[in-house]
Amino acid sequence: MGKAKAASQVPPKAKAKARKVNTSKPSKYDNRGLDESDGTVPLELQQTCLNIFRDALRPSVEDVTVLQEIKGCLFNRDFAAAFGKEEYLRVYASRWSPSRALGYLQVLTDVQEYMLPNQDLAGPGYSNHIPLEVVCLGGGAGAEVVSLAAWWSVLSKFMPVAALQACFVDIAAWHTTVKALHKHCVNAPELSQYASANAREANLPLLSEQTFSCRFQQQDVLQWPENATQSVISPTTKLVTLFFTLNELYSTSVPKAQHLLSQLTATMSTDSLLLVVDSPGSYSTVSLSGGERRYPMLWLLDYTLLADTARKAGDASSVRWEKVMSDESKWFRLPPGLEYPIELENMRYQIHLYRRLAPGSGG
Repeated sequence: MGKAKAASQVPPKAKAKARKVNTSKPSKYDNRGLDESDGTVPLELQQTCLNIFRDALRPSVEDVTVLQEIKGCLFNRDFAAAFGKEEYLRVYASRWSPSRALGYLQVLTDVQEYMLPNQDLAGPGYSNHIPLEVVCLGGGAGAEVVSLAAWWSVLSKFMPVAALQACFVDIAAWHTTVKALHKHCVNAPELSQYASANAREANLPLLSEQTFSCRFQQQDVLQWPENATQSVISPTTKLVTLFFTLNELYSTSVPKAQHLLSQLTATMSTDSLLLVVDSPGSYSTVSLSGGERRYPMLWLLDYTLLADTARKAGDASSVRWEKVMSDESKWFRLPPGLEYPIELENMRYQIHLYRRLAPGSGG
């Protein structure tokens, strides 16, 4: 669900020297034998993403005290405290969102064929006047902001007049973080007064402000009133994401999370997509009704989207979704050569993409 921010009590010091991201250190999880992402995102673009976080959120090794405070709150599941201060939100986003953003960028690249079917993106002169509308539930911590901008910066080379319109919904007050990251996505980085003319000429923003717009809405999605999803998800919304959010929602309340998915089913249009990324395998399980048995998140997700409506109606034609892509365990590994002021981590994840079917299609 939403991540939060905090306010540092440590006075600002000199900017920390950028250091190589450690990509050789073993990750928390052993990934031997598991699939890895294709790694098709250019290194230069990934470094640009990290630079945006660096410039917008000012990460520093001196944030360690605040980080420990945040970790303590998260360990105790005191999310109101963990995400209750402006500085906590800044430090959280500067520490955990950059590597997530790079992982999400690879995810978006991997699934773009489903979002833009039958489009010759490599063909000359391709253009599209229709904006792509995306809604990110639990997307306040900034990773989705930067990953969407970076992903669209590549595609916009072939769609020069198309725009990406994104809405980020989260329980915590991420307005400042979203605004800061968006600003650095659509404005060129600041250069030294001694920068050369060539450097100034080459200094361009990731995207123009006309090409990438975003807004933030603070909302507990488990407390959305009936039909309130329509205020965020329009008939022209193409993609709704739940990145490392759904399992937290299930952990909070299985019935409410199931109800949210039902609301998405009722609101989303034919051929729109629901993209779920979360922790893999047994790391995403929840207890039902306080019982001993635990259900994988994917089982609950498939049950609600693929089986429940048909079971209730007694008719397979009432199925509202089809699963078009699924992988229960993948890795995104940070490539060598990236620089960031503090250490980042690789990302292990499961990914599931669903397409909304036309009424009565039955798949």
